[in-house]
Amino acid sequence: MARLTTTILLGTALLATAACSKKRPEVLPPAPGGEVGSGTGQAGDGFAPGSRGDFERSVTSNTINFALDSYDIDARARSILDTQAQWLARYPNVPITLEGHADERGTREYNLALGDRRANATKNYLAGRGINPARISTISYGKERPVALGSDESSWAQNRRAVTIVLN
Repeated sequence: MARLTTTILLGTALLATAACSKKRPEVLPPAPGGEVGSGTGQAGDGFAPGSRGDFERSVTSNTINFALDSYDIDARARSILDTQAQWLARYPNVPITLEGHADERGTREYNLALGDRRANATKNYLAGRGINPARISTISYGKERPVALGSDESSWAQNRRAVTIVLN
């Protein structure tokens, strides 16, 4: 009798374990990909037209950089923003957010204000290129979201930026 009970319990445990096993999906999701700023504009890479991936693949970069304590748009930034404006003109219903960032130097309040000026300077440039400002929101992160960790000029230069984020 004890042997029969043990056999039944083992059989039940085996069935329960088999029922809980995870089956491999028939179709696997696509691998991560799409390089920011590749500028290839190639079709068939899995990005829907007007999507964030399409934007990042099609423009020179989604990021522009600024000089120390500055929110002036220089020639390199204008070149990058011009490619963004061309893409945005093709997709007039796509909303974006412009993030303003600063390096770690300065007070939190100063860097939030500087990030705000950088985001708004970028917005004004794109609006000047014919992009409807109503579809552009801005946010400042100040020094709170550095892209490069370090306390040297190279890191600081990378963190003084505005980033364009496509919202769909």
